[in-house]
Amino acid sequence: MSMSGFVGRQAELHLLRKRLDRVITSREGAAIAIRGRRQVGKSRLVQEFCNRADVPYFYFAATKGASSVESTTAFLAELADSSLAAGQVGPPTGVTGGWPDAFRVLGATLPDTPTVVVLDELPWLAEQDEVFDGALQTTWDRLWSRHPVLLVLLGSDLHMMERLTAYDRPFYGRADNLVLGPLNPAETGHALGLDAADAIDAHLVTGGLPGIIRSWPHAMPAADFLRRECDDPAAPLFGVPESSLLAEFPSPDQAHRVVESIGGDNRTHANIAATAGSNQGHIPSGTLSPLLRRLTEEKRVLAVDHPLSTKPGKPALYRIADSNLRFYLPIGRAVQEQARRGRPHIGARVLQRQWTSWRGRAVEPLIREALELAGQAGELSWPETAAVGGWWNRQHNPEIDLVGADRSPVAGRIDFAGSIKWIGSTFNRHDLETLRHSANHVLGYEAGRSGLVVVALSGADIDTDDVDLVWGPEEIMDCWRTG
Repeated sequence: MSMSGFVGRQAELHLLRKRLDRVITSREGAAIAIRGRRQVGKSRLVQEFCNRADVPYFYFAATKGASSVESTTAFLAELADSSLAAGQVGPPTGVTGGWPDAFRVLGATLPDTPTVVVLDELPWLAEQDEVFDGALQTTWDRLWSRHPVLLVLLGSDLHMMERLTAYDRPFYGRADNLVLGPLNPAETGHALGLDAADAIDAHLVTGGLPGIIRSWPHAMPAADFLRRECDDPAAPLFGVPESSLLAEFPSPDQAHRVVESIGGDNRTHANIAATAGSNQGHIPSGTLSPLLRRLTEEKRVLAVDHPLSTKPGKPALYRIADSNLRFYLPIGRAVQEQARRGRPHIGARVLQRQWTSWRGRAVEPLIREALELAGQAGELSWPETAAVGGWWNRQHNPEIDLVGADRSPVAGRIDFAGSIKWIGSTFNRHDLETLRHSANHVLGYEAGRSGLVVVALSGADIDTDDVDLVWGPEEIMDCWRTG
């Protein structure tokens, strides 16, 4: 039986309740802006909060591409039907006077008792009306904030939501900011009732997205779940990244081609330029570099990794930031297409053929993050480890999976080098000799002073005195477990 209902987010619910309690005590309004990538569960979180708040609320969800007139008309219609209005506001008639008038109607509706007002996908409203931000700020200052109301602003366009409360924008200083990320690996494992190794697999393929996790039968191993989904083209495992991709890149433009190229494991600037180009040839560097920067810094669709050592290194490597989308582009979409054609057995073969190598690469950022969390918490043998990355040269020979240092991307001191072996066989003496040889290529690594670290899915068949740290799935998961 698949999971249903609300998954995780207890800390976030507590933060929202804390702000509502502050509103109740102070009798004054407060605002919070919540941003997070699509499908991360922002709307579901806030709806759950509203359901539990035990106060009247008004929830308005914007429609992508709707005109200002359409949006304000829908706004007033939703307000008339809400528990907040309780019959005070009739349905709208004709064209309204725009957002200033719509906001004034809401302001006149607010009672002197605690309430919650939610505006979902705020960037879609702002992009259709240049006066929206100013109208919101003016109405908040003059009307809404004088009532005991908690205003919750939601948005998936991370850059636009950051700009909403920036110092040069009307709403600056008026809202707390909360970034809602995916569930972490421990939350994923707890929600699904899985052991550490399967929880890590589940986190990699779901990306920690609640909408996919809810479709996963409790305690079902990852391999069984993936096999089950091979005959269901509408499964959230495929549908969530598909809709996210369409929302972010509705047309097959250059940005879309770049994302597709990186999803196909073209990770360097040169390879991306070649594979995402057109009939006219490679994408020019003057075009590709700012596009990669926008996809990384504004859209947050990509992440970029730099080789970590005591000197600057090249090349930078790009990857898809969300591991569910990273799974969908090279594997999930092919499996989904075979399911649509009624050939799930072919999809299962695609999955079986590519799974081990995909997982081995996809788990690297998660393991680096786990070690970095442990280092920052002072739980490693190197008390000043603050950054964990990898190292490679232009020839990618050798490549070091793990490098721990005091800072990044240019370290002052290298604490350790390490290897990840995320397959069915153990880490053995041959693997250790390869690690020892390769580690000496990392600038700043000093044998005898810098340590050696092994992270293996199936354990290590070596003398543990030969290395400084051996981790498996349990140790990785412990980095996210609290209490």
